Amino acid sequence: MGDSIKALKDIVNNIEKVIVGKHEAIELTLLSLICKGHVLIEDVPGVGKTSLVYALAKSINASFKRVQFTPDILPSDIMGFSMYNQKTNEFEYRPGAIMSQLVLADEINRTSPKTQASLLEVMEENQVTVDGTTYKVPEPFMVLATQNPIEYLGTFPLPEAEIDRFFMKVSIGYPNQEDEKIILSRFCLADPLDTLEPVVASETILAIQEEVKKVHVESSLNSYIVNIVSQTRRHSDITLGSSPRGSLSLYRAAQAWAFYNGRDYILPDDIKKMAVPVLSHRIILKQEAKLRKVSQEDIIKSIIDNTLVPVVSSHEKK
Repeated sequence: MGDSIKALKDIVNNIEKVIVGKHEAIELTLLSLICKGHVLIEDVPGVGKTSLVYALAKSINASFKRVQFTPDILPSDIMGFSMYNQKTNEFEYRPGAIMSQLVLADEINRTSPKTQASLLEVMEENQVTVDGTTYKVPEPFMVLATQNPIEYLGTFPLPEAEIDRFFMKVSIGYPNQEDEKIILSRFCLADPLDTLEPVVASETILAIQEEVKKVHVESSLNSYIVNIVSQTRRHSDITLGSSPRGSLSLYRAAQAWAFYNGRDYILPDDIKKMAVPVLSHRIILKQEAKLRKVSQEDIIKSIIDNTLVPVVSSHEKK
């Protein structure tokens, strides 16, 4: 476990050479990767969403493709297509951008629902089907999508089925004044992203993904997770609560956070820590709650505050 934790810390430190003052956002993105999850990065332009993904790909020496989503992007641009080869008299598969370990879907809500829906299979099953033939994507595999939460003109809201496939929603936010001064001094001569070197091999991530699954979760904490998610389905301000996929994602995220912090068992605090980034995007608020300017994050926090925390004795931790 020690070597794996060091590898994760090295990745975070390496990314912070490019992304200044956003330690938590970097950690959450990395935790999603070791849980085999996908990330929705929702934030205003210019805060480093794309740079974060580039830096992660470079840090783990992974293949990387970026797709700028626009209304004229077709599913075949993403998934690939079959082309007839006159020499062999056979159809050949020409891979699309999705055949990469890390895929950045930039401004995903600017493309048509048909193109958005083409990602559903690969985000769930790590495979694409083109003309009846299935192709596996390389591993580790991760889709990182960005969208602007402010500008809605010319956009197509993501369907609930696709939003639910994102393991976490992460927000970077503006830097504080001190961090912005560091950014100015660090980027004045050159972009540090250009010289960023890998610190671990992508195969190391595959090994860590298997290690994380072994983190022990006591039965009372299973019930704690279920209680939290169940409350999203009957909350007075929520129209649509979290799916069972949300429960499983919260379970895995708590395992990853415990592992990242050097433990082979989870605590209630791990679940509390991961609840907002894992569950907030999976709920739909009623119109009355929106008018009161209640956010999804506020609702999840209130549910956490009002859910009885189980007591885990020392002999139950393992």
